[in-house]
Amino acid sequence: MADAEGLRLPHGGYRRLRSWQSAEIVYDATVVFCDRFIERGSRTRDQMIQAARSGVQNIAEGSMAAATSKKTEMTLTSVARGSLEELLGDYRGYLRQRELGEWDSNSAEALAVRARYKSIARGQKDPYGVRDADAGTAANTLICLVQQTSYLLGRQLEALDRQFLDEGGFGERMFRLRRERNSRE
Repeated sequence: MADAEGLRLPHGGYRRLRSWQSAEIVYDATVVFCDRFIERGSRTRDQMIQAARSGVQNIAEGSMAAATSKKTEMTLTSVARGSLEELLGDYRGYLRQRELGEWDSNSAEALAVRARYKSIARGQKDPYGVRDADAGTAANTLICLVQQTSYLLGRQLEALDRQFLDEGGFGERMFRLRRERNSRE
């Protein structure tokens, strides 16, 4: 979306972002994981679900804020990444506390999750089988997905940095457009 005058920058469209799609999968799968393996009413359960939700919601909010603030978009994208890092720690803690092993990033299992990630259709229910997997497999699968989402957000932040350096922020854009308009009158 952009306004008619070109003042507000393109914004929204977050549903097309692969980072948002991936974060949504992580959120949905985290709810399933917590329903199956984390005690209802526990602080950990609430924290995990909220961290996953924060990842999704901050990407969306940042995308909408892009209309008037590249800084806010960058900040919220970074917050999304931080929330997912918190979630990653929770999954690793779950495995450690139960003496379940964490997959090596180049293990056959982790590579299979990453390969499957590339072929997931949007809206597919439980594409990684978290509803049926044992606790160790489910947690490890989610670790892979959180890491992939974090990687995508890192790439997104790098692109936002370049875009800001090339185009400036909203205030600079306002000044430039006002100056151009005044020079035509």
